[in-house]
Amino acid sequence: MKKIIAILLALIIAFGWYVSIFGVGKIKPISEDMKLGLDLKGGVYVVMEAQTDKKGEELQKLMNQTQAVIEKRVNSMGLSEPTVTIEGKNRIRVELPGAEDADAAIKAIGRTAQLQFALADNTVVLDGSMVKDAGTSLDKEKGGYAVTLKFNSEGTKAFEEATRKALNGEVVSKVDGVDDKAIMIILDGQIISAPVVNDIISNGEASITGGYTQEKAREDAALIRGGSLPVELEEVTTSVQAASIGIGALQMSIIAGLIGIALIFIFMILMYRVMGIAADIALLLYVLIVLWVMAAMGSVLTLPGIAGIILAIGMAVDANVIIFSRIKEEMVNGKSLRVSVDSGFKRAMATVIDSQITTLIASIVLYQLGTSSVKGFAMTLMLGIVASIITAVVVTRVYLNLMAESKLFGKKILFGIKENNEATFKFKKEFSFIKYRKIFFSISIIVVVVGLLVGGIRGFNLGIDFTGGTMLQLDMGKNVKTAEVQNILKSHDIKAEIVHAGKSNEQIIIRTIQALDNEKRQEVLSDMYKTFDINEKSVLTIDQFGPSIGDLLKKNAVKSVIIASIGMLIYIIIRFEWKFGLASIAGVLHDVLVLIAFYGLFHVPVNNPFIAALLTVVGYSINDTIVVFDRIRENLGLMKKSQLDKLIDRSINQTIVRSLMTSLTTALAIIPLFILGGDVIRQFTLPLIVGVAAGCASSIFICSPLYYVMCQLTSRSKYKGKKVRA
Repeated sequence: MKKIIAILLALIIAFGWYVSIFGVGKIKPISEDMKLGLDLKGGVYVVMEAQTDKKGEELQKLMNQTQAVIEKRVNSMGLSEPTVTIEGKNRIRVELPGAEDADAAIKAIGRTAQLQFALADNTVVLDGSMVKDAGTSLDKEKGGYAVTLKFNSEGTKAFEEATRKALNGEVVSKVDGVDDKAIMIILDGQIISAPVVNDIISNGEASITGGYTQEKAREDAALIRGGSLPVELEEVTTSVQAASIGIGALQMSIIAGLIGIALIFIFMILMYRVMGIAADIALLLYVLIVLWVMAAMGSVLTLPGIAGIILAIGMAVDANVIIFSRIKEEMVNGKSLRVSVDSGFKRAMATVIDSQITTLIASIVLYQLGTSSVKGFAMTLMLGIVASIITAVVVTRVYLNLMAESKLFGKKILFGIKENNEATFKFKKEFSFIKYRKIFFSISIIVVVVGLLVGGIRGFNLGIDFTGGTMLQLDMGKNVKTAEVQNILKSHDIKAEIVHAGKSNEQIIIRTIQALDNEKRQEVLSDMYKTFDINEKSVLTIDQFGPSIGDLLKKNAVKSVIIASIGMLIYIIIRFEWKFGLASIAGVLHDVLVLIAFYGLFHVPVNNPFIAALLTVVGYSINDTIVVFDRIRENLGLMKKSQLDKLIDRSINQTIVRSLMTSLTTALAIIPLFILGGDVIRQFTLPLIVGVAAGCASSIFICSPLYYVMCQLTSRSKYKGKKVRA
């Protein structure tokens, strides 16, 4: 029966990968079925903030109305899968994949004032809410195109009365250039059309003529059809991504991911032999589950999402490593191979679940408080955690049980145990950690204090998403002098940092501390086009962040760490005890401070991905600590006659190989991404690399000694040189 299950699983995994790569029948390959984010597909996104004092249900109703109006506008643009979502409480996020003309797209969705119809004396006669539909048609009389209008019942009556007044000469124009008999169509306070009334229109339909081009007719029809926004919106964030940049980043990220996965597969086989083969089979299914669940949910794959998948693969190995370590311990204690496998799985389950749930808590908080790209990162982590538990518990166990009963594979040496029952990879000497705790504490304090002081004195290198500002990246097609670009910016009274990028330095990156709105950006770009003989296709990336976004990010960063820490503390107290919980959270805060100190010491840019990485480090750090604490808790019941310091040292030494292995496999997944993944991926992976190292170190050198210190302080007579009681 076990062989049949193992064969079926292997066939399912093989078939799943075949379908994922090539597709079968109506099932498309995963590459075609997966939706790509703007950073991969190219396009435009804009975040706009409602300028209102309303709160609670009134604000929610207002934002829902605004969302509906903007959806009407963007759906008329003919783009593939535009999305309009409410972000936070008072912001609207509009994503337009595949949009090529960023200026036109931003102008269309950014038209925030009410649509109005007014007589030539500025008397408003009806508004956009009374327009039922707007379209285009051929202008048979004057040539070109016309904009057609259809009004609802209220609008029909109002428009009929307006045309009667205009035609009967009851109106005297107060607007230069506008005929007395005209009806002005006003959007954003600007007259987009002022057709002259020739007849009284009572059927609820009208036609605006005057030699429209097809493109202009469609644009005006779309704006009119979009109707009125119930609130004024202010552009706070804008991002434009050229498809060529996204495709290149996707290709390099996939290559980096494949290299990372291959390194993990090889590493697992080298370190765990046949157990490593079982883990690799489970990981193949794990990747399939994550990718197809994402596709089924309609999740959008972004560059941060790819980083999340690769990181989750590295962390997925952790469940297997915990199980394998337990199996090897059972064999070292003299148990048979088959008994060791069963016992190892049973003894490892609590540790696996505890360590993964604490990471899951951090991921949930990250998803709830993160922005769009960060949510994608968090989603892949959450899926990865659930999938890793399933594959480790089910798939790995099936194959290990089968191998343990096999004559070919059922040998201890193939499971990493020598004939004398010693593990093939272990430290021969046990280290004393509690004895040197003051040295470890001092080193950590020095690192944190120095980093924070340097960052505080010199100033942290805050990115534009924290400070507010604009970043433009252009392909100039040649090497240009930064002084020439600087002159153009000075003519617009803009201070900026300008650096070269790309192959042969043919690209330039302009960073300003001013948040340039779309109109100001287009003025600068127009001058750039004329001066350097380029066009809008040369624009590779635009990122603009208002100052309010930076404040929100800072608040969310602090809020995320606090909420995640409280959630994990409650869970640990329930599963362990309060001293374990406090020591764990102290370790988390230590790792957060180490990461911040690293950024301060090396002047690394602090930006939006930093928050995602920070929360991931929080989850990863406590994951590592939980494994050590789980062993301490177990040994408190088994080693009742041992002194507490010796017991803790013993527990750390028993789990130190597992801690190093997990950190190494995670690093193997991340480092290729850091090297090959491009700037966006590096922004995620750099703090993760630092965080993985800090998390591994704190679980060994900080958290466990802290637990010992708390035990001394709370029960000095019990633990100071005394034997441990259950």
